[in-house]
Amino acid sequence: MDTKDFYYDLPEELIAQTPVSDRSSSRLMHVDRVSGKVSHHIFKDIVKFLRPGDCLVLNNTRVIPARLYGTKKDTGAAVEVLLLKRMEADAVPSDVADFGNTESVMPDAIIWECLVKPGKKMRPGARVTFGDGQLEACVIGLGEEGNRLIRFEFDGIFEEMLDKLGEMPLPPYIKEKLEDRERYQTVYSKYEGSAAAPTAGLHFTKELLSEIREMGVDTAEVTLHVGLGTFRPVKVSDISEHHMHSAYFEIPQEACDLINAARQRGGRIICVGTTSVRTLESAAKVLGIEPGGDGLLKPVSGQTDIFIYPGYEFKLVDGLITNFHLPESTLIMLVSAFAGREHVLDAYKCAVEERYRFFSFGDAMVLI
Repeated sequence: MDTKDFYYDLPEELIAQTPVSDRSSSRLMHVDRVSGKVSHHIFKDIVKFLRPGDCLVLNNTRVIPARLYGTKKDTGAAVEVLLLKRMEADAVPSDVADFGNTESVMPDAIIWECLVKPGKKMRPGARVTFGDGQLEACVIGLGEEGNRLIRFEFDGIFEEMLDKLGEMPLPPYIKEKLEDRERYQTVYSKYEGSAAAPTAGLHFTKELLSEIREMGVDTAEVTLHVGLGTFRPVKVSDISEHHMHSAYFEIPQEACDLINAARQRGGRIICVGTTSVRTLESAAKVLGIEPGGDGLLKPVSGQTDIFIYPGYEFKLVDGLITNFHLPESTLIMLVSAFAGREHVLDAYKCAVEERYRFFSFGDAMVLI
């Protein structure tokens, strides 16, 4: 399929710049997965589309304040660094240079793959300082797509440094300043590691989740740390040639038990967000679970670069709650794989006509 097959016209004024005051008061479009029929609701109405015995799958990742502003030590030039993925020692390529630690007296260090601006001047060996010098960094190598591998040097706890010096990494199409950091976190976020929020979950409140559980719907928590690779533009015309950046995912035993029990009793597995879909389908791939089969989900973790587009056969997912995504993105391709490209593009056209709010802080759709 061609990337252009997933294009739609979107007026810029429909791109949501701020979250709604009440998370669950955003609009909700229901799309019948089989017929493509559309109906309009508010998000609190999600309970109408759930049944006792179903299981909602939530991605409990937490966004870190991953955008850092610093200065080059040799020139004083301004540098912007966006943390994408923490690199474990055994994952750092063997050809990455070791520039030593001769310029720093910091006792601790950690390596991240980062997006750097301006990138051309940040060659291996370049050093950057942040804030009042409590955090320093050295470019030690090159990653995918021109990203940089950066060793951060510090004295203390890295997460505390980020909380003090970093900013939330809002997407570039959001121009308004975010007043409350927690509005770019789900109410069930737990484990830090994402450079972007799993935005479908932003619509849930604790009260709404309690109501859902009280009606007999289980909630299973999985983790996929969202990197910006999820949102990277598809630059090839043939979508099958696109390569996704890898991301860490994990499904614990408790989630497996809830999902397996729901499947065995005939309940539906409904994913909140495309990241939850990618997590379950990655696990199915690892475990060899087939479409329509009764293979049991087991605890699994690791890196995934799964790319889901039309023609893909889903193994574990029966329903999807998601936001409205960018034209020609891997996300709209995943949704099209789930409900059919024609149905999805027709729904998007309707959403534009009905003045829905789009993207991260926008409205939602449920496809069942």
